[in-house]
Amino acid sequence: MTAEEILNDPRQISGELRLKILGLYHKANAGHIGCSLSCIDLMIAVLFLQKAEEDTFILSKGHAAAALYACLNVLGEITDEELSTFYEDGTTLPAHPAPRQYKGIPFATGSLGHGLPIATGIAHAAKVSGDGTYSFALLSDGETNEGTTWEAAHYAIQNQLDNLFMIVDKNGLQGFGFTDKVLGETASVEKWNAIGFETVELDGHDITSIHLAINELKSHKNGLPKAIIANTVKGKGVSYMENKLEWHYLPMNKDQYEQATMEVKERYFNELTNA
Repeated sequence: MTAEEILNDPRQISGELRLKILGLYHKANAGHIGCSLSCIDLMIAVLFLQKAEEDTFILSKGHAAAALYACLNVLGEITDEELSTFYEDGTTLPAHPAPRQYKGIPFATGSLGHGLPIATGIAHAAKVSGDGTYSFALLSDGETNEGTTWEAAHYAIQNQLDNLFMIVDKNGLQGFGFTDKVLGETASVEKWNAIGFETVELDGHDITSIHLAINELKSHKNGLPKAIIANTVKGKGVSYMENKLEWHYLPMNKDQYEQATMEVKERYFNELTNA
């Protein structure tokens, strides 16, 4: 799909990728479904609409790997045959992204707190070389609990890395509970503005708004690294998964998978099916 087609009807690509994600997880009988559904619209905005060929995108919340694999499949970097091996023995597409297999996956991620430091280093190198590229890191809101995230943030501020984009998938849930109950609110606009990021908050499921916000932030050559706090819903698009902690972990059985795909078709393609 072209950028124009996506912006004219963002629900189509969002729905298509949700169905791919559900299919991958169901076939693998694996979990981490909810966190993939919460961030897929953010990935669409960056990977399909914003990222130039030489820019870098790092999925710091590596447990949402299936969402990244689905995107790279549509973009032509991962074949259908390769995608079908997700989670299998010997696959190049394991539960968390592995490096040195695909250009779109430059680093292994999954141990939280590593993505922003790597993206920051890449952004600094781009500044030094003057190549004009951008570095994007997609984090979970729980990941803003990590000390390395804050160390990288201060490094970015000190070195005036306005070519660095930290995008936070703020779905309100992390591994063991609601994020604001674990270590308090660490993914707020106020905190990130206060330390020196240029920060915006938006609907993380509004692909057009995400795209326009990134365009606007790119135009601000002010020496401030950029943060997008994206309010999302864990399990977005599947009613029984939405805002439910257990769907960070659980696989779907046959009936659950059928209900999930039915709901996505109804919500994103207006297909009315018989329950």
